[in-house]
Amino acid sequence: MADKGKQRKSPRRAPKQAARKPAKPAAGGRRKNRRPAPPRPRRWGRAVGKWLLVTGIWGAVGGLALLAYFAYRLPDISNLSLQERSRSVRLLDRSGQVFATFGAYHGAPLAVDALPPHLAAALVATEDRRFYDHFGIDVIGVARAAMVNLEAGRIRQGGSTLTQQLAKNVFLTPARTLERKVQEVLLALWLEARFSKAELLTIYLNRVYFGAGAYGVTAAADTYFGKSARALTVPEAALLIGLLKAPSSLNPAINPKGARRRMAQVLTNMVATGDLDTARAARLGRRLPPLQGAAATSRDHRYFADWAFERALALAGPEAGDLIVQTTLDRRAQAAVEAAVRRHRAAAQRRRAGQMAVVVMAPDGRVRAMAGGVDYRASQFNRATQARRQPGSAFKPLVYLAALAAGYRPDSVISDQPITLDGWRPRNYDGRYLGDLSLRDALAQSRNAATVRLAAKIGRRPVVDLARRLGLTAPLGTGPSLSLGVSELSPLALAGLYAAFANGGRPVTASAIERLSRADGRVLYQRTAAAAPPVVPANASAALRAMLAAVVTEGTGRAAVLDRPTYGKTGTSQKFRDAWFAGFDARRVAVVWLGNDDGAAMDGVTGGDLPARVWADVMTGAGG
Repeated sequence: MADKGKQRKSPRRAPKQAARKPAKPAAGGRRKNRRPAPPRPRRWGRAVGKWLLVTGIWGAVGGLALLAYFAYRLPDISNLSLQERSRSVRLLDRSGQVFATFGAYHGAPLAVDALPPHLAAALVATEDRRFYDHFGIDVIGVARAAMVNLEAGRIRQGGSTLTQQLAKNVFLTPARTLERKVQEVLLALWLEARFSKAELLTIYLNRVYFGAGAYGVTAAADTYFGKSARALTVPEAALLIGLLKAPSSLNPAINPKGARRRMAQVLTNMVATGDLDTARAARLGRRLPPLQGAAATSRDHRYFADWAFERALALAGPEAGDLIVQTTLDRRAQAAVEAAVRRHRAAAQRRRAGQMAVVVMAPDGRVRAMAGGVDYRASQFNRATQARRQPGSAFKPLVYLAALAAGYRPDSVISDQPITLDGWRPRNYDGRYLGDLSLRDALAQSRNAATVRLAAKIGRRPVVDLARRLGLTAPLGTGPSLSLGVSELSPLALAGLYAAFANGGRPVTASAIERLSRADGRVLYQRTAAAAPPVVPANASAALRAMLAAVVTEGTGRAAVLDRPTYGKTGTSQKFRDAWFAGFDARRVAVVWLGNDDGAAMDGVTGGDLPARVWADVMTGAGG
């Protein structure tokens, strides 16, 4: 019973005992009094800290590895003098002045000490004012650029030093990548350790691109000013340094306003660095220095330049290296051609004549000027040398010369009555037939029926044979319409034919090159001065000249008359697709063509109309 009572009391004490005692006894069966443990730190804070530490360590390792990789991939820097470049071809006009370059023009290097001090001053003032204070990387400049760009919300200022620019220009590509930028920094540090500041400026000025195909300050001075870099004036130096920002868009020959503004900014920069006083900078910045080199010529001379360049390469061969080409170009004649094209372009377009071509040639075949279209920028297709069009009546003098060589005289009579040959019946332009005419009048009035009848009398084969002996190589038909100029010729080919008319009947080969030499002075080609003998009797040649004079004074070419003896012939193809004037004076030959590339008809333009007026302007501007 006692046991049962004890068992009933135990449940009442159990809750108190459970509250006082731990769930488990201490080790060894003994209980200890313990203080409450302090609160533990949150586990996520520790985890973040550990993650940041590990990430930082691995980031540093990865960064070093990436840096080592970029360094491993650096280009070869063992020889700074090595420079890949294309063949350079410089074209000189007949007076010896450069007017065009092809490929990269690299001038002879000059030490910075041999150059005017204001050139280096302009460069440092504009591109890197702390050049002499930094070690290749301008930390202050980078921070300043970052602040400017942050305030502007866009990139307005860069932090690259001259040394970084040199590293990029010499060894790297313009690609905007992390690898390229890191390599640029590494190379800049290497350059600063390897070279003095003066040497770095020397390398920079002799390697940087100034536009117009010119690499280095020597080439730039020659290209823009036709002078040595040693003789550059302050505004000339400022202009060249200004070009470095945008060599193409700031070309003074193309964008004179933009070039002048940039030049003025460079002069202002020199004031800020103490290299120039304010008054002088303002005075020098008012106008561009005059351009005298190849960059001074207009783009329209490029038609001639392209043609001369192709012929030079053909003569020199692929392994000749850099070339200097003395051409036959006459600057005055070229300017006259370009001015005449500009003057008459609008009138031609109103008459639905979209294109023009002009060739000016000496009687011996030397080409003095050329326009292959109305705008080289819009179309580089050279219509003077590459297009072949029907010359129409401009071909007729060849028929009359063949007749004169066969014994006919200018006063010989030919009938201008309807004629039918092989089912073909030519019509005169005005629809009228004048009966018996002298050869002189038949040519002056450009009578189709009379000319076809004359060719039939002397034979068309002698006409073709004479053309070949005079140097005309273009394909010629032998049908009845041959005498009316249906065989297509280029303006250059027709100019060669008229040069033979002008020189007494000697064959002519069109030429653009006087002398071709390598950069080291070795002559590869020299044009010979020997002239071929005449292929027609002297009296026949003189008679044709008199008849061509009558065309200008009395016939269809009166719009081309000059203040000196003038000889020429008009030409118009069927449906007004082509209009020509070809002629000469005592010194030069010129051919003018108007038409459309697609052969579309013009609005009634004839050879005695616009082409004759363009021709007269060309010959007047070229001088007597």
